[in-house]
Amino acid sequence: MTAVRIGIIIGSTRPGRVGDQVARWVLEHASARTDAEFELVDLADFALPHLDEAVPPSLGQYANDHTKAWAEKVDSFDGYIFVTPEYNHSTSGALKNALDFVYAEWNDKAAGLVSYGAAGGTRAAEHLRLILGELQVADVRQQVSFSLMTDFEHYTSFTPPAYHQGMLATQLDQLVPWASALKSVRDARTTLATAA
Repeated sequence: MTAVRIGIIIGSTRPGRVGDQVARWVLEHASARTDAEFELVDLADFALPHLDEAVPPSLGQYANDHTKAWAEKVDSFDGYIFVTPEYNHSTSGALKNALDFVYAEWNDKAAGLVSYGAAGGTRAAEHLRLILGELQVADVRQQVSFSLMTDFEHYTSFTPPAYHQGMLATQLDQLVPWASALKSVRDARTTLATAA
């Protein structure tokens, strides 16, 4: 059986962000597993403008090269770990915009949430769960939350206590089987569409 592919999406493009440190920590610990492949995906590398597709993403008729590149990257994964900051009780505008750009490429996949902020980013994660539901992404229960007060030095250097590793391990134990199971759902859907 082929290992599932999980994209670790850095949900902030802000200068001086700390999300890249958190995402690298996730990658470091996740990469020890043999049942999945993990890849960092930095939204900053895609330089997506504000949603500029004339046709609704649910129709899959992407006109712009940046949208096509983003759709191809999103489609290449069986699941995701979203590393999200909390901005004003929600996820970042950059991540919301990236989610809105494409549709079918997200469908029937699994996701885990890793959040950070003054209150651990929990409100951003809860808002993100609502968005993912509309995109037909199944989010697992276990969340990993980091406080800017206790898990960072001077709010900038990521220094998480070791107990967070156990929370991430639990999240991955939930995420990888869901991503694998939903791959079967996508394969069955493709078979049905081909037969029709």
